[in-house]
Amino acid sequence: MKLETKKQIAEAFKDFRLPRYQEIPTVGLYLEQTAKYINEYLLPLQENMLTTSMISNYVKKDLIPNPVKKLYYRDQIAYLFFIAVAKNVLSLDALIGFIKLQQRTYGLPRAYDYFCDELENLLLFTFDLKDTFEVMGEDNTDEKKLLYTCIVSAVQKVYLEKCLKAITDGE
Repeated sequence: MKLETKKQIAEAFKDFRLPRYQEIPTVGLYLEQTAKYINEYLLPLQENMLTTSMISNYVKKDLIPNPVKKLYYRDQIAYLFFIAVAKNVLSLDALIGFIKLQQRTYGLPRAYDYFCDELENLLLFTFDLKDTFEVMGEDNTDEKKLLYTCIVSAVQKVYLEKCLKAITDGE
């Protein structure tokens, strides 16, 4: 692949940043607003956007709590960010297990912010926007390793798809 093409692909990730837990709106968002909010952030990552029917299905499968008076709040939106990224490499059953594991081990604000930091770190490193890979956090638990592996898998899938598309489109 041409160096210029690689640079163009990487450019989409140069300023990629997810909102941290405290930055997610505290006011409730309706279903369509929730999908739009999440998709705007994840646009550089994936072409398969999160749809309102997917969100409704995640509620039915108990991946996220039911909306309150048809509104989705910070916790639900944080889970949906993770689900939107992880659904590309994990089955629905694995997602359910992952969320249950998180609920037993780390509070959502800490787990979600770690997910954001690690995702951004891996994207920058994978797309050659950073020379070194930063080790995130201080603990070295099995749960953290599993999350890291999930994020690596998702980032590698994004990298593979973006590069293959550039090559097949003739660079």
